[in-house]
Amino acid sequence: MVNKVILLGNVGKEPEIKQFDNGSVANFSLATNETYKDKSGEKVQKTEWHNIRVGMPSLVDIVQKYVKKGDVLYCEGKIRTREYDKDGQKRYITEINVDTIRLMPKAQNQSNGYSSDAPPAQKLMNAATADDFVSDTSSMDDDLPF
Repeated sequence: MVNKVILLGNVGKEPEIKQFDNGSVANFSLATNETYKDKSGEKVQKTEWHNIRVGMPSLVDIVQKYVKKGDVLYCEGKIRTREYDKDGQKRYITEINVDTIRLMPKAQNQSNGYSSDAPPAQKLMNAATADDFVSDTSSMDDDLPF
């Protein structure tokens, strides 16, 4: 079985960093766009919003320092659905638990809109491993939904 998500999109809100006894977590939204033509031939753009959760301490630090609303990010991770109680009712949230983030470089007059130079934080992000994750989030109180 495979649970793998790859997203390339725009950060929709400033990342929120939450500190816990066993580590920290970064949460933010990511918008991906799809463009197609409808039956009448008109161009339609559809935006999907994804809840991103980063639990790897080295990536949380990078998100806190470098990721801002509007940035273009490449993210890889897994889909996870969590359950929580709010006002005595069970609620669910579906998130992308990210283990790889790449900041996309700013445009520098190139035809594809991106430069070939990696941002300075890229080497730090690539050095993180899955062992760096905060894996036990059961003790993390969360005031969801955001």
